[in-house]
Amino acid sequence: MSISRRKFLIVGAVTAAAVALPPFISARASAANAARPIKEKVSFEVNGKQQSLDVDTRTTLLDALRENLQLTGTKKGCDHGQCGACTVIVDGRRLNSCLSLAVMHEGSKVTTIEGLGSPDQLHPMQAAFIKHDGYQCGYCTPGQICSAVAMLGEIRDGIPSHVSPTLTDQPQLIASEFQERMSGNICRCGAYSNIIDAISEVTEVSV
Repeated sequence: MSISRRKFLIVGAVTAAAVALPPFISARASAANAARPIKEKVSFEVNGKQQSLDVDTRTTLLDALRENLQLTGTKKGCDHGQCGACTVIVDGRRLNSCLSLAVMHEGSKVTTIEGLGSPDQLHPMQAAFIKHDGYQCGYCTPGQICSAVAMLGEIRDGIPSHVSPTLTDQPQLIASEFQERMSGNICRCGAYSNIIDAISEVTEVSV
């Protein structure tokens, strides 16, 4: 029995739709499941205080600090780990909190700008930033200060940088080391020389 071209096209279209429909439905179902939040409990110490949160597993440490704990000193800048405004100190090391999930830090000790000092009792680095006008607009300052504090710890622990002469000798507390190690913290106001002056003063006081 012969079949007309018209019927052939109709049958072909119906068959193609029947074949294509299940994956389409499956894709929509998968997307719906992916969008459904999965919550998990995470406990860590923040600024010396134990915290326990139920968070979406996709929540960054930055958002957990800002939205769940209302510690808004830590800033959300580029949200891609490029500007350093979100820098906090985790277990003694600086970290871009926008690139790290909160649930990855079970049991960690987190220090934000609020935990370094208070208006009545400033951390030496905070006081030096004020003295040398290293903050200007102030948006990047919390990350700059947290980064500077942890960066000095890295030097004292003997961790080399790109400008360190060798990988084995103790790095020096000098401007070139500070500049290299702080290069991941961007200041849109261009207060870099003031920031280096502030870090240098803290170094001289604490050595």
